Parts: sequence; structure tokens; C-alpha cells
Amino acid sequence: MLDINLEYYRIFYYVGKMGSITLAAEELKVSQPAVSQAVRRLEESLGRALFVRIPKGVRFTPEGEMLYSFVKRGYEYIRQGERKFQEMLDLGTGEIRIGASDMTLQFYLLEVLEQFHERHPNIKVAVTNAPTPETLKHLQDGKIDFGVVSTPIRKDREWRVKKVRQVEDVFVAGEKFRSLQGETLSYKELEALPIICLEKDTSTRNYVDGFLKGNGVVLRPEFELATSNMLIQFARKGLGIASVVKDFAEEFLGRGELFLLEFDRHIPKRDFCVVADAHIPVSAAAGRLLEMIGFASV
Repeated sequence: MLDINLEYYRIFYYVGKMGSITLAAEELKVSQPAVSQAVRRLEESLGRALFVRIPKGVRFTPEGEMLYSFVKRGYEYIRQGERKFQEMLDLGTGEIRIGASDMTLQFYLLEVLEQFHERHPNIKVAVTNAPTPETLKHLQDGKIDFGVVSTPIRKDREWRVKKVRQVEDVFVAGEKFRSLQGETLSYKELEALPIICLEKDTSTRNYVDGFLKGNGVVLRPEFELATSNMLIQFARKGLGIASVVKDFAEEFLGRGELFLLEFDRHIPKRDFCVVADAHIPVSAAAGRLLEMIGFASV
């Protein structure tokens, strides 16, 4: 394999494109002798003349013309790559990969993405919808640029975390359990009631279970569902008392279709967080979105 300075090929490209050593030197903003020397060294390395001098400049030899057809494609492809690269830096194009749960997407990320899209309509956004533990796994594997998750967050990696919104876990019920409205209950009483909650291995389920366990309460749910919106629908139908983040129930609480159960103490509020891997740089587009939500660049 020939060991040839790639700068020689760049100069060869411009001489061939301009048909003139003088014009190539002007285009490259270097001296004419420097261009002539580079062409001569390339010819010496290849062992064959590439140009023939003519009164108005130069023309290709057959070997030079064949070589130029390849160099032209390669060099212009590199230039195209540079232009695309700059477009990504200028946010004229690009892609952001985000991981989010139903909850963080609906009650935080959706509004943020709406604002970002208005400013940068050419940026493609791909959202991977998954619970917090799975989102963190996607982040760890490099499948997403960052995640929007809810606490608690495991501490087995060096995450960069920014809290962006508080949320509150509550228990809600429908008309069938109206007798409980206005009562101050202990969490222990939930053990005797039909409970509806999210499936295991979600941050919401883990957080509520952890709080209840700390108060000596272990629930055995009647229904375990995949989404919080379905929890609300089951509660409206009187199938049990739903453990949900309050935001999901607000509309139905306002209409009186559901009510909040009151307890002798509140479950401590927790947070939505933007999380990125401290060791993995993000794309320019993802970096701009992170800046927009006040997250330090990574």
C-alpha cells in the first residue's frame, strides 16, 4: 500500500478541477511552486505522470484522468460530510434520542419538546417509551442521549442528574368507596382493601412499596397494570383503590368521579429528573435541548 501524504491528493484534486496549477494555487491560497512540488511528489510516489502541460494550463494523462475520477468522488464526499457535520452543529439537521416513561413524557417532556420543535423544526426526535429502570439501562447501553425519569434512581453509575419537577403519589377511589371520603386512614388499613397499582420494577411501584414497607405495610394488589392511565380507568369502574401519581387523577378529581383518600401522613413527594451519563458526550442537538431545560452540558 502506498504511503502518500493525503494533502498531495487534495492539491491534485484542485489542479484537476481548475485545469491549471496557477488557478489551483489561488484557490488553495498557497504559492504556485508549492502546488507544482506537491504534484511532482505525487507523480514520483505513483511512478507515473498525472498531467501534461499545455499553453493554457494542464490536462490529464490517461492515468491521471482515471485517478481523478476516484479522488474527485472521495474528496467531494468528505466535503459533503463536513457540510453535514456543520449543519448538525448549527442544528440545521440532527437527531435526539430520549428515554422517558408515560408519566414523565405526559407531564413534563411533551411541553419541552413542543418548545424545542418550534425553535428547531429540522431536528428529528426519537422517544423510547419505557419505565425508569429500563430507561436507565438504555442510557447505560448508549441507546439514548439522555433520559427523563422519576425518582428513586439507582446509584450504580455516575449519572448527571437535574431535578425538574416534583410529583406526589396518592391513593384514589371512585363512587363504590365513597364511604371512605373524609376519613383519615392509616396505611395499614390498605391491606384490607382491593388495591390497583403499577407492575413491579417501575420507579413508582418501588417508591410506594418502599414507603409502605417502612411503615410496616405490605400490599397484595388485586390488579397490577402496565400504565397509570389504566389504573385510573379501573378505579373509575370501582374495581379497587388506585395507587397513582396525582397528576394522572387531577381531571377526574376535579369532576368528582374520583376522590383522594386521606391518611395520617403523606407519602413524601419525589421528582422527575433529567439524567445523562457523565462519561458519554451527547450530540449537538441533544446538548442544545439539555441547555434549554437548564441541564449542564455533558
